[in-house]
Amino acid sequence: MKVNRVQELWKNQQAAIGGWLTIANSFPAEIMAHQGWDVLTIDMQHGLVNASELVPMLTAISTTDVTPFVRVPWLDPGIIMKVLDSGSYGVICPMINTREDAERLVSYCRYAPQGTRSFGPRRAVLYAGEDYAQHANETILTFAMIETQKALDNLDEIVTVEGLDAVFVGPSDLGLSLGYTPGNYEEPVLLEAIESILKKAHSQGIRAGIYSYTAKFARRMIELGFDYVVISSDARLMVSQAQQVLEEIRIK
Repeated sequence: MKVNRVQELWKNQQAAIGGWLTIANSFPAEIMAHQGWDVLTIDMQHGLVNASELVPMLTAISTTDVTPFVRVPWLDPGIIMKVLDSGSYGVICPMINTREDAERLVSYCRYAPQGTRSFGPRRAVLYAGEDYAQHANETILTFAMIETQKALDNLDEIVTVEGLDAVFVGPSDLGLSLGYTPGNYEEPVLLEAIESILKKAHSQGIRAGIYSYTAKFARRMIELGFDYVVISSDARLMVSQAQQVLEEIRIK
């Protein structure tokens, strides 16, 4: 089975650096894939991607060695199993608030006897290899998004769920849940919560990832000890570069 590049990086004590895809088209996905990311995550929650657009985007990523992840819209077995059958090597699931939520996530991503995933890896076999069924359970990564006060309250139980590979911090929703403006990552209470999530995950031998708007913040998180950082998104990077070019060219 094709190796999961993120697992290889982690074995070598390296953080994985990820991009984020929100534009529902294979061409931007292919462009991003050729820029050297370790991971690209297709965002089906807040991005504009639906199930019919998912496979062409995964196929575009497959033109490179970049590992494909998907953030699913919600904790729903149907869509989780569909993205895995389509060839995603990681599932990032939003709003995991309890131990039961995390257990369900793991179950939906694992074949029996470890889970309840139904068998039918149509494109996954083309992407990963004919021995997919024998190795999928240990190759597919599961990420529980921690982004609410309720999740923080239940974190000790969430991080001990067997088979959960990592937590993934959503700072905007977490900040909102704590009473702050989304997107302001410098609130001391939020930063304290982020560090607490990281420490509790590592204390139980699982990994921790986080979304960030800027490379500077992502670098801080790597230095703090995060194993996986996402930087911005395809749409945000396009806007940022366009704005920079216009600022440089306009006559003041």
